[in-house]
Amino acid sequence: MARPWPEQLRFSRADKVLHVAFDDGKRFAIPFQTLRVESPSAEVQGHGPGEKRIVTGKENVLVTAAEPVGRYAVRLVFDDGHDSGLFTWDYLYALGETAH
Repeated sequence: MARPWPEQLRFSRADKVLHVAFDDGKRFAIPFQTLRVESPSAEVQGHGPGEKRIVTGKENVLVTAAEPVGRYAVRLVFDDGHDSGLFTWDYLYALGETAH
């Protein structure tokens, strides 16, 4: 079976949510706060096992830009200056599965 592919990414500043629709029919609403505190960047995740940093105080963070990275990811820019996380489609799907 092919991996799910995003059909639509829609950023809602009012709700502070990224709406993602995948071609397998799944739709997710991922809060900007979740995207920020779970950023796949080394700054958040660390450089090895057990190095993940807990990020707090991001309840009101906004996404200010989204830049495609090839055909496999999107780089999100947050209003707190964080911009080093590359969110692959697989990672967004996994976040969507666990976000609430």
